[in-house]
Amino acid sequence: MTIKNDIAISDSGFVFAPGTGESFTVNPIGAEIIQMLKEEKSVEQISERMLEKYNTDATTVEKDVNDFISMLRHFSLIEMND
Repeated sequence: MTIKNDIAISDSGFVFAPGTGESFTVNPIGAEIIQMLKEEKSVEQISERMLEKYNTDATTVEKDVNDFISMLRHFSLIEMND
């Protein structure tokens, strides 16, 4: 899965979906996850990176990353790769 090609994200966390005209704001961690999705990192790779970078446990990281990705799916910001 990856973020759709037309989705734009600024350094400040402003996300714009030109297909729908919707815009969103994400925190720096959300922006980091979106960037990793743009780089076609797997959920496991994203979770590992978050676990390395932030002082938390694996269960919390996995839940938070999966919840965030579910939200991106809900707003149709993700496309599935073949």
